[in-house]
Amino acid sequence: MKVKVKLFAILRERAGAGEITKEIGEGSTVIELWEALTRDYPKLASAKIHLLYAVNQSYVTPDHVLRDRDEVVFVPPVSGG
Repeated sequence: MKVKVKLFAILRERAGAGEITKEIGEGSTVIELWEALTRDYPKLASAKIHLLYAVNQSYVTPDHVLRDRDEVVFVPPVSGG
């Protein structure tokens, strides 16, 4: 199955893309998708940051099971002043 992944801020910079379509196995979770992305884009693995996860515009836990055509967003911490 395929999912659309959106990356923002430092994650976008490290992957070199803001949006990725990724083929994953049936029953894959958000954290398994992240692990697959870090294998494809090793610079993401060095981003030792706390992420939030959203699927189809709703925040989810890392063990959320994905479905075909889900939109997954990995949200890095936001800072500013």
